Amino acid sequence: MKEDILQNLENINQRIINACKKAGRNPDEVQLLLATKTVSAERIQIALEKGYTLIAENKVQELKEKYENLKAIPHNNHFIGHLQTNKIKDILKYDVTCIQSVDRLDLAEKLHQKLLTENKTIEVLIQVNTSNEESKFGVDPENAIELIIQISKFSTLHIKGLMTIGLFSAETEKVRSCFKILKNLQEEIIQKDIPNVEMKELSMGMSGDMETAIEEGATIIRVGTAVFGTRTLPDTYYWDERNTEE
Repeated sequence: MKEDILQNLENINQRIINACKKAGRNPDEVQLLLATKTVSAERIQIALEKGYTLIAENKVQELKEKYENLKAIPHNNHFIGHLQTNKIKDILKYDVTCIQSVDRLDLAEKLHQKLLTENKTIEVLIQVNTSNEESKFGVDPENAIELIIQISKFSTLHIKGLMTIGLFSAETEKVRSCFKILKNLQEEIIQKDIPNVEMKELSMGMSGDMETAIEEGATIIRVGTAVFGTRTLPDTYYWDERNTEE
């Protein structure tokens, strides 16, 4: 198991290097985030101990279950699933450093209020539904800038960029169009120079479409199955937001 995971990590690194070379980018611009949904703490530790210290969960329950076993190893934990407002206290309790899935004002308001009471701040990415699928959460692209302007007024939330889940399709150009929407939106927001808003990060691309995402400007790619192996159910199940109830 350990040898397989370490070899897979090497393979992913090479894929990042190759994609960056093709796109004329520096590989240092692309962070590898390990999507650890359904992955045991023991297997995650193998990657952490090798220096791959950016991980993320989709479900608060999994975050809680693995916390004690992982907390001794320095790492950054992002949250990339749909966040229900009644789970905010858990997100803050279990040392999440960035929530990549902020997609609505009421969530941002409640996050802000809870952070104020705890005298904390947190980094967030705004999730955008670039594929126009009902099965996915995320603000519609045409409403994203207004939402960002509203959220930017909350002093506890540091907007660092955008996140999207591309279309699940074998047709590369259809997937690419999702990533182009996010990149174009990033550039439009940068031009507006909104106070308290950075547009440094574009979190997009997973095991099957990471090269396309890198070509279109991804700075964070979220990889799970290509490192830890296939899951019992396909990604379309785990990323169908109708299946994210805790």
